[in-house]
Amino acid sequence: MVNARTIVGIVGNIISFCLFLSPLPTFYRIIKKKDVEEFQFYPYVATVLNCMLWMFYGLPIVKEDSLLVVTINSIGLVIELVYLGIYCFYDNQNKGRKKVGLCLLGEVGFMAVIIAIAMLAFHKLKYRSLFVGVFCDILNVMMYSSPLLIMKKVIMTKSVEYMPFPLSLAGFLNGACWTAFAIIKLDLFILISNGLGTLAGAFQLIIFFRYYRWCAPKQTDDDDIVKPSEIQLSGANAASRV
Repeated sequence: MVNARTIVGIVGNIISFCLFLSPLPTFYRIIKKKDVEEFQFYPYVATVLNCMLWMFYGLPIVKEDSLLVVTINSIGLVIELVYLGIYCFYDNQNKGRKKVGLCLLGEVGFMAVIIAIAMLAFHKLKYRSLFVGVFCDILNVMMYSSPLLIMKKVIMTKSVEYMPFPLSLAGFLNGACWTAFAIIKLDLFILISNGLGTLAGAFQLIIFFRYYRWCAPKQTDDDDIVKPSEIQLSGANAASRV
């Protein structure tokens, strides 16, 4: 029989997958314009590292019974690499192509060091998972805290124009789902980062409802205008926060 943890993990995979697809409007614009314009690649590079860390953490050689963590982050890694491939292809002025390559090379090197230390220095799973989990949580907390800049803008402008409700809700549900996953069979590292992520998501929703009544819809005929909320969604709401 399928246990409760597996069901919660599957739901978490679905929500996380949707969040991985959230930057699609940004890349649709890039493809349509055939230029990356002022879009930044850093959030997607950061998510690549996050995915690789959690993929390693979820393997049986590091943490038992966490294959659902591996599945969603494997999918996320492929999606993020596709995003970066599109970015590099349309980087007409060659502003970030070399930097993307160097960042990815550095991340592969970093992962090689982490894997080597984990496998050679820590022979018991509990110490190996502790070592890898600390790095996972540090990066996860950093990525969960990234929406604070948007929340600050909402409070200052008293407008939720740049905080789309579906994305805020999905981020909250994602954190809550993976928090439940961690509680059912206690996993402190998944619990810590996603517990904090759930609180951050709840705060976003509170801010949204607090200032929603001040928000007046704007009419525009320019379909090419991209709001800041469509930019760097991978970094702000990365679903690899499992």
